[in-house]
Amino acid sequence: MELSLHRLRMLRELHRRGTVTAAAAALHYTASAVSQQLAQLERDVGAKLFERLGRRVQMTELGVLLSEHAEEILSSVERATLALEEAQESVSVRLTAGVWASVAYGLLPAALVTLAADHPGIEVRTRELAPEATAEAVRDGTLDLSFVIDYSDAPMVWGPGLERSVIAVERLHAAVPAGTVPGGMASLYDLAEHPWVLASPKSHFGRAMRVACQRHGFEPKISHEVEEQATAMAMVGAGLGITLVSDLGLMLRPPGIDIVTLTTPLMRTVSIAYRTTSSRRPALNLVIEAVRAAAAELGLGAESALPGSRTAQQH
Repeated sequence: MELSLHRLRMLRELHRRGTVTAAAAALHYTASAVSQQLAQLERDVGAKLFERLGRRVQMTELGVLLSEHAEEILSSVERATLALEEAQESVSVRLTAGVWASVAYGLLPAALVTLAADHPGIEVRTRELAPEATAEAVRDGTLDLSFVIDYSDAPMVWGPGLERSVIAVERLHAAVPAGTVPGGMASLYDLAEHPWVLASPKSHFGRAMRVACQRHGFEPKISHEVEEQATAMAMVGAGLGITLVSDLGLMLRPPGIDIVTLTTPLMRTVSIAYRTTSSRRPALNLVIEAVRAAAAELGLGAESALPGSRTAQQH
């Protein structure tokens, strides 16, 4: 019997998530592709691993048994990969990173150019996800690392098995239609009566910004809900409201808006999350160093992280 690691990973996700659809979403495949691979796994094993109940799939006792062994097998593969990387004189590896728009635009290009020049054996592939989804994708093995955010008003909830390294600290600014706020400085409360363009409360950013407004004594009057900072600023430039934008987001600033400094700073940290079992991977640490250097070049160094955070922090 020859078992495919690829199919074992799919089996593990099915066991963790309960449905083929959820497993497929986590692994970024279609549900039909996952179903086909799981059916092939049954043929490889020569036994029934699933029972089909209408449109649902339920794992048999043998399926559950194999998924439990899959956890051990995949963990052993990760440990073996680490041992090989540590034993090699030169680092040659491919890593997959979870990113979101402002990081992909503002930090990664310079970091990856430097990394390619200094360590050509390291290949970093990226996958854009919502910031709140990237840590889970690292935990389940879909990604090797991901960029994650902590806000001063809404720290991220962390689970076991992950560590993070802070690589940048950003200030948040108000973006307003040109000429709206004379002087270029205001408190968040001073902006309370304006219409707002914010991300939805389902997103980490949207929740954090609502908490910040509430802490300053008001509920924002939200006229438009959009998820990307670039889209929000475009709407601000059209005079449709005001928004909050980070230092990295300012690189996407369109014409027709003013940037207003907040008298009481709102801050957020950008970190790289990775599995605890990967913390000694030479390639991972070289990627972190390259991204941290790119952040320092922009004046966003990790030395000024939020109170209580560490350059490398385990949760």
